[in-house]
Amino acid sequence: QVQLRESGGGLVQTGESLLLSCQASGGSFSSYAMAWFRQAPGKEREFVAGCHYSGRNTQYSDFAEGRFTISRDNAKNTVYLQMNSLKPEDTAVYYCTARTLYGDDYWGQGTQVTVSS
Repeated sequence: QVQLRESGGGLVQTGESLLLSCQASGGSFSSYAMAWFRQAPGKEREFVAGCHYSGRNTQYSDFAEGRFTISRDNAKNTVYLQMNSLKPEDTAVYYCTARTLYGDDYWGQGTQVTVSS
């Protein structure tokens, strides 16, 4: 059973940065594709960024491209999301997710990010 725990959320002002972390336990982290999603109040959950198990191949949504960076440290079983130039519309609960080689998906509990204008 894979468990994911996000941290690093908080309240920041427009233009500031945050580094989200997601630590995994159980299973084989280095074989998982990892991704970040977010869900704002009253909206559907949406993809933010994802990376291949090696960390070399990454994907970003249009709103994240150029501002957010996903990375991973397989030695620490951790995936990161560096968020720069934050905007009020980035306010959401951010979730970490892992996909195993068998196609099983696991989700963390989420961490709240609030950007004030």
